Amino acid sequence: MAMVCLSDFEAHAKKYLPKIAWDYFAAGTDDCITRDENTLAYKRIRFRPRMLRDVSVMDIRTKILGNEISFPVGIAPTGFHQLAWPDGEKSTARAAKAMNTCYITSTYSTCSLEEISAAAPGGLRWFQLYIHRNRAASQQLVQRAEGLGFQALVLTADLPYMSKRRDDIRNGFRLPPHMKLKNLEQEFEVCKKSLMDPSVTWNDIHWLQSLTHLPIIVKGILTKEDAELAVRHGVRGIIVSNHGGRQLDEVPATIDVLAEIVEAVRGRVEVYLDGGIRKGSDVLKALALGAKCVFIGRPALWGLAYKGEEGLQDVLRILQDEFRLSMALAGCASVSEIGRHLVQVSKL
Repeated sequence: MAMVCLSDFEAHAKKYLPKIAWDYFAAGTDDCITRDENTLAYKRIRFRPRMLRDVSVMDIRTKILGNEISFPVGIAPTGFHQLAWPDGEKSTARAAKAMNTCYITSTYSTCSLEEISAAAPGGLRWFQLYIHRNRAASQQLVQRAEGLGFQALVLTADLPYMSKRRDDIRNGFRLPPHMKLKNLEQEFEVCKKSLMDPSVTWNDIHWLQSLTHLPIIVKGILTKEDAELAVRHGVRGIIVSNHGGRQLDEVPATIDVLAEIVEAVRGRVEVYLDGGIRKGSDVLKALALGAKCVFIGRPALWGLAYKGEEGLQDVLRILQDEFRLSMALAGCASVSEIGRHLVQVSKL
């Protein structure tokens, strides 16, 4: 079967992945309202395309924190890539480098930071951090990442406790015995829920800044109040994220709060978004509402499940082609021409 759009990869992954792995990747919290709303919200946004604009030459490149990427889609941090493909995060890193985009590596990767760096030397990689109760271990992770050439630190802020994901409870989800959380195996037992430090506050950003020269991005912001606090505490970027609907259910879709957060930061930091991106036109809508770049989570895993590095490249290439076409049909020849004028948001 020809893989034409991202939902083709989703269908393939659902059919061929073991049920326990599919359920883990697909899971949302409680009734999965936010997970589903992340994608549905895009369908309420309409374009206002402009005509007779020379779109014979297209430039879809952009920069994030000063680094040029081939188009404004990167790979969000997700855990346990070996559940999707034997080479796990090494394949993810290679695909991101081949497509000249950014890969945010998860603390909970099934390959070590060293293996990931060696798999795609010179690729643009950021490191996603959970602050654990064992602060020394978190410090060591940050310093390892910086030493290996990761170029930013992404602090996940929305997981003081693990939420209730019903299918994982029903399935008794655990990593298979042959898989390990490679970055944590010396410090922790795998998958203990008490790893997270629920006492983390905004002041811990200053602690992180004392450990590293890397720019810090905070992921999981959904309100203007927290966006303003992030700016005040010296972060360099914000990822508008609800953890793919995997933490608190019944919070808004990320695209629905993006404009509020962009307005609050007033250009002082870069704003990115994840959650619900399934088409190139979704990317265009997010950029029109002020995102600098978007990141894909589940679709990257579907690509891995299809054909590893090659499958993930296919997913990124489809998004790239769809984004370029959507831009052209909307009358934008370069990313710099995308703006709020391009969309209307219906109030349903």
